[in-house]
Amino acid sequence: MTSPMDSVLQGSRILPVLTVPDPATAHLLAEALASGGARCAEVTFRTVGAEQVLETMAAHDALTVGAGTVLTREQVDRAVAAGARFVVSPGYAEEVVARCRELEVPVVPGVATATELMRALRAGCHTVKLFPAEPLGGLRTLRALAAPFPQAGFIPTGGIQDSHLASYLADPAVVAVGGSWMATATLLERGDYAEIRRLTAEAVDRSTP
Repeated sequence: MTSPMDSVLQGSRILPVLTVPDPATAHLLAEALASGGARCAEVTFRTVGAEQVLETMAAHDALTVGAGTVLTREQVDRAVAAGARFVVSPGYAEEVVARCRELEVPVVPGVATATELMRALRAGCHTVKLFPAEPLGGLRTLRALAAPFPQAGFIPTGGIQDSHLASYLADPAVVAVGGSWMATATLLERGDYAEIRRLTAEAVDRSTP
């Protein structure tokens, strides 16, 4: 089944998840990700300057940028106003999903249980975020959830490293893999954009058939 997220991902199966402490670095980060072949990115609403980061990165022609860690209706409005093309939440929040529907913005709610997945599917969200993927049990949990719900596509996120990438991508229920290993807090702190570009290129290459 097709999902609004299909057009966002544009065939990409890698979703860099970014927590950017300094908005002044957003342009350099966007350049590094795009140069590495990333097509989309998720900017988390965990920092004071998240909206400014979103606005800067959304202006980059090669990237489709969304907002992550969106918890409330008000945050949806702020994210979309800043240029977010999609919204990701760590859990299932009816007000977030409803507001995204009103604004016609693709939304990826987080799920950790079959009950949450059923609520997401009933709301028309066929692409969901399995979060936190690794602490929940990784692929074993994902496959257990996917078996009775073949209509669901998953973006596992949380605790995933590059060493996990191949096994996740090999699963037919996985739409894309989200992770912060391409732009860790340490890399951002020291401004190592060459390494961010290298890690992104490596992930994109490994995700391409």
